[in-house]
Formats: sequence, structure tokens, C-alpha cells
Amino acid sequence: MKNIVFLLCVFISYNFSSAQDKIVTSSNPKLVVGIVVDQMRYDYLTRFYDKYGEGGFKRMINEGFNCKNNHYNYIPTYTGPGHASIYTGTTPKYHGIISNGWYDKEINKSVYCVGDDSVQSVGTSSVAGQMSPQRMLTTSFADENRLFTQMRGKTIGISIKDRGAILPAGHTANAAYWFQGKDEGNFITSSFYMNELPKWVKKFNKKKIVASYLKEWNTLYDISTYVESGDDLNNFEGGFNGKETATFPYDLSVLKDKNGGFDILKVTPYGNSIVADFAIAALDGEQLGQDNITDVLAVSFSSTDYIGHNFGVNSKEVEDTYIRLDKDLERFFNALDAKVGKGNYTVFLTADHGAVNVPAYLQSVKIPAGYLNSSEAKIKLGNFMKNTFGESDLIENVSNNQIFLNREKILELKLNLEAVQKAIVNEIISYKNVDKAYTASSMRDESFDRGIELLLQNGFNQKRSGDVLIVYSPAYISYSKTGSTHGSGLNYDTHVPLLFFGKGIKKGSTVTKTRVVDIAPTISALLGISFPNGATGNPLEFVLQQD
Repeated sequence: MKNIVFLLCVFISYNFSSAQDKIVTSSNPKLVVGIVVDQMRYDYLTRFYDKYGEGGFKRMINEGFNCKNNHYNYIPTYTGPGHASIYTGTTPKYHGIISNGWYDKEINKSVYCVGDDSVQSVGTSSVAGQMSPQRMLTTSFADENRLFTQMRGKTIGISIKDRGAILPAGHTANAAYWFQGKDEGNFITSSFYMNELPKWVKKFNKKKIVASYLKEWNTLYDISTYVESGDDLNNFEGGFNGKETATFPYDLSVLKDKNGGFDILKVTPYGNSIVADFAIAALDGEQLGQDNITDVLAVSFSSTDYIGHNFGVNSKEVEDTYIRLDKDLERFFNALDAKVGKGNYTVFLTADHGAVNVPAYLQSVKIPAGYLNSSEAKIKLGNFMKNTFGESDLIENVSNNQIFLNREKILELKLNLEAVQKAIVNEIISYKNVDKAYTASSMRDESFDRGIELLLQNGFNQKRSGDVLIVYSPAYISYSKTGSTHGSGLNYDTHVPLLFFGKGIKKGSTVTKTRVVDIAPTISALLGISFPNGATGNPLEFVLQQD
């Protein structure tokens, strides 16, 4: 009798397990790959199109779906908020990552979006590993996939930047890995995920693959054919310490000592190649896509951002970087074909923000643009506060185009908070190149349905954002006069690529406006899982194949 009961239990257990596998697998892809290209404007797809091969960007366009009018729907357009928004399907208003770093009103000091002193570095003796997703308030679609599959579907995040690996991977990730440069040149992680690097990561680091990229960076093709970008020698680029001009070629082995050691690779296309190498190694090391339960691999290529900041949107360095990234994407897709199998995986590619053309360059071609004099404005505002309220220290912090007031002092002086906010708005709107200004009260109490105001409101988190929000004139930035930056709600910062291809994806394109927050709900719908718990985007039904 006991044997019969035992066999019956085994039979029931086996069949329940098999049934559960069928429930969680259905016809889903074995692997979802999310690719974020840091600081990629949409027009990099079209501008450099003729230089791309058939296996990278063009493969995604020709085999998949191209959303040509894809935008961010909030301000500020920075790396941390961008990665969080892509994977959570919502904006900083809800997920709480309001910038790369911000002034924390509760503890009265600035914090980093993924900084976490409660965890330890793994793979380095530096503090570079003391990171986690603890400040992100909502789930990602990767989290929801983990919950749906009873934690059997893996999630791995990979990037040069810590925030580019950590925020996409979410709270329940098996691992997030990022690059530690300086004199190390290794991928590291945090005790949030593990206490020791896996064998495959240690093996990758020991191979000294990273060191092999300390070589000459010259254009992949004859520089005279790079007609899609400006002159190589110009006044709008930063370059490297130890080299007089920002012109090709760059001998990285010679320049590295004056440019942060292995950190110099971040500011070259080889930083992207390192990420591609590591992502390909992760396919085997983590056994991704090797069973019928969907895994998620989040890959962020960050060197594009470092290069854009250094050399600017119109540089030959940016053009060469995208030509080489296209080759790395082809290599990565070929590895997915070989290791996971064609038709077994789904990929999306987007960017965390765009970038403004170098204002000095725009000025040279008579387009309105320029630079902000923040020190002058700070003095002027300080004088205004003292003359109006009798105090100059009512302003506690100014950062991310926001003003944070000293609320304790305002209470002590029996001032009305909203009145102080409005007075500042009325004052600074007269300042040169301040285009718009809004109070936190208006962001909280009013409902905007269009324009910059809506984008500000979508980026406004009541507990974390400042008391006054400032919008500057188009193409006016607080930055050096060389290189590009980002952060605004204008098209050069909000318009980014969105490509899907692989299992469950239609072939086609649209110029219908889509939003970055629609990506996570679309992937959730593809997988048949719950949407991220704070998602405000909608599934892009026209992208998905219908049963």
C-alpha cells in the first residue's frame, strides 16, 4: 500500500511539474534580450545607414519592426531614469529614479541612483561595487518574469556603467555586472547579488581580453568616406589628455596613463566591444536560453555616451563608433543564433536618451544655441532671496535644473512655502535663457496633458523632486564648449530608436508616436506575464504577431 501511495505521489508531482512547465513556457521565446545604446539619437540609424552591414542594425530593421517616432515622455532625459523607464514601463514620477543622482530632502545630502552602502563590492577592493537597485520603487518586466516563472527564469544585466546594468535587471536579478576600469579592467558586481564572482566571470577577467583593446583607434574605413559627419579637426571636441588635437588616430596604449588607465576604453568603441564579448560569454556562463523557461538578458552599451560627451554629435568619432557598434551587434546576434537558436529569442533595441548638437557648432551655422552662466544666476538669485525674505540661505540645493528650499528655515520664519516657490518662479523667469519655470505645487496640483509641462510632471516625484523646476532655452546647456550633453524634453533628447525583432515580432514599421514606457508592457504582453507594478505605458499591439 505504501508503495502504491508513493508511486501515486511521484506521478502527481511529475505531472504537476510538467503541467506547470507548459503553463510558464507556452510559445514564449527562450530568451528576451534588451539592448540600450546610451545617448543614441534616432537619426544615427538613418544618418549612418549606408555604412552599416546587413547583420546588425539593418537586420533588426529588415527582419523586425521599426518604431520611427519613439520618444521619452518625461524630463530629465538622463541615463538612470532612462534605463529605469525602459524596463519598468513608467516614468520617474512613479519609479523614483529622478536623475543619475539627486539631492535627498530627507537626509539633506546628494545620493546616487544605485548607490548602496549596505552592500559590499564583489570582484574589486574599491567601493565601485557598493551598488543595488534599492532606490527604484517599482518592478521591471524582468522582475515580473522572475515572479511568473517561480524564479526559474534568469535575469542578467551587463554594462560598462553600474546603473546601466543594475536598473534594467531589477530587484530580483540573478546578477548584474559592470566594468571597473582604472588599473583593474575587470567586470565586477555587488553582494546584493552574490558573495563571489562566478567561475565564468573570473575566467573572463583572467583572459585579459580587456587589455587587448589598448591599441590604436583609427577609423574602420577610409576617413575621407565619413561624409556623414563634420571635419575631423575642429573646435568642438574634447579629445584625450596627452594628445594635442582630437583627431584620428588615437594610440590608447600611449594615452592610457594620462586618461585613467583602463577607463580610457570607455571613451572608445572598444568599450562596446568589451560589453559584447562579456554578453556572449554570459550566454554560456549563465546558460541563458537553454531551456523552455524565458530568461532575460539586459545589455547596455555605454561607450556611445562617453564618446558623445567628449566629441559631440557631429564628430567622426561618433560615426566610427556606430559603424563599429553595428559590427559588435552582428557578432552578438550571430552568437544568439548559434547558442539559443534563430526563432527562439526576442530582441528590442532602444536608447536611454539622445543628445544636443554642440551649441558652439550650432552657433557657427547660425542656429540659436549657447551656454548658461550658472554662477551669475546664482548670485542674482541669492540677492533676490535676501532682499525679499531677509535671508540668503533659504535655498538648500540647486541641481538637475531644480531648486530645493530649506523647508525648516521657511517654517521657522513663518513663511508660506507656496508663496516662496511662486516668488522664485516670478524672479527667475526674467533671467537670460530661462525659458520656463514651475513650482512643485503646480506639478502636484495641476493636470497637464501636453507639451513640456506634461513631460515635467511625468518626471516629477513628489517626495524626491525640488521646489522649483527650470526649463532653459532650446540648445542652451550648462556644459563645456566641447562635446554634447542631454537632459531636456526637446526632440534631440527625446527621439530615440525603438527596434524589435525575433520571436513573436511582426515585420514592418510605423511613424505613429510611441513612448519608451510602452516597451515593458509590450514585452510583458508577449510573454503573457503581469505588467510591471507601476507601468503607465501600453502594449504596442501592432508590433506583436497575433495567434
